[in-house]
Amino acid sequence: MKLVQLIATLALAATGAAFAAENHGHDPKPLHAGVVVEVKDIEYELLAKPDSMQLYLRDHGKPIDVSKATAKVTLLTGMEKQEVDLKPAGDKLEAKGSFKIATNTKVIALVSQAGKSSTARFVLK
Repeated sequence: MKLVQLIATLALAATGAAFAAENHGHDPKPLHAGVVVEVKDIEYELLAKPDSMQLYLRDHGKPIDVSKATAKVTLLTGMEKQEVDLKPAGDKLEAKGSFKIATNTKVIALVSQAGKSSTARFVLK
């Protein structure tokens, strides 16, 4: 019985360490009233409204130059799927139009910059 408890304890400890390593011990805060996720030391903040969508990128809290970046965002609301291309607009990537936004909408953002791409996943509140 003690062996099972030891294995369970080690599994939980490893899971907690992996989570802490991903978050680096902090919870990124929104600066633009959006939803924030962190992927590989980059903070992605998505501000989604029915008529506009904005994506901000930060590296350790400092804005990233997105002047040559692009993003393709996929919105999954219930059974509906919508794809949106975001383009540079000042310090963010942005699109204007008509978007299906609701609580629990899942959003996948594929961001391309300097020949590299990354994926950020959001759930709107």
